[in-house]
Amino acid sequence: MKRFYEEVSVSPGDGGFQVFLDGRPVRTPGGKPLALPTEKLAEAIAAEWRAQGDEVVPTSMPLLRLANTAIDGIAANRAATIDAILRFGDNDLLCYRAHEPPALAGRQAEGWDPWLAWAGRRLGAHLTIVYGLNHADQPAEALAALHEAVEAQDDYTLAGLHVIASITGSVVLALAAAAGEVTASQAFALSRIDETYQAERWGQDGEAEARANRLAEEVDRAFTLVALSR
Repeated sequence: MKRFYEEVSVSPGDGGFQVFLDGRPVRTPGGKPLALPTEKLAEAIAAEWRAQGDEVVPTSMPLLRLANTAIDGIAANRAATIDAILRFGDNDLLCYRAHEPPALAGRQAEGWDPWLAWAGRRLGAHLTIVYGLNHADQPAEALAALHEAVEAQDDYTLAGLHVIASITGSVVLALAAAAGEVTASQAFALSRIDETYQAERWGQDGEAEARANRLAEEVDRAFTLVALSR
């Protein structure tokens, strides 16, 4: 659509900081006020509006889209969102290992073991390592600890965690993101240990590399939302 505003501003408003276009508050697609929890998140979204040219391109405003999801979707469906995130808990990528080749198994252990240890130490979620392709149920106590940790997050963090867990395949990495313990680039690289190993052996496919770059950008935006909403 054509750009319909000139001035973008941020001011405190009902329920949080609001973004204004020519003095009119921005609303979500569901008609709710875009009331944001922090001024820095509001300013980042305002910057997305300011960056628009003659045409407003919604896909070029990822933080706005994630904030809309938090307000319109997650606030009314927290339980469903939490369940969607926790589906990755019983199948967490970090738990599923290769016996061989030894080089890959070593990379997995070196990259993933510290984060499973972190989950046990910080969250009380002592997850079991599984070798091979067969599924194994995780201990109920570990899953309960993950549930408690995810449930404690605010709506904006849940919006970010859903993206992170979906792309990385790991609730542990998502919760490490929420705790500020891991960066976006680190989390994405950890989730791609298998793919990186195969690419080194057989060569990188251009299409696969482009897709990986897109996913890395999505993870980075989700991390940004989590950081700015606090």
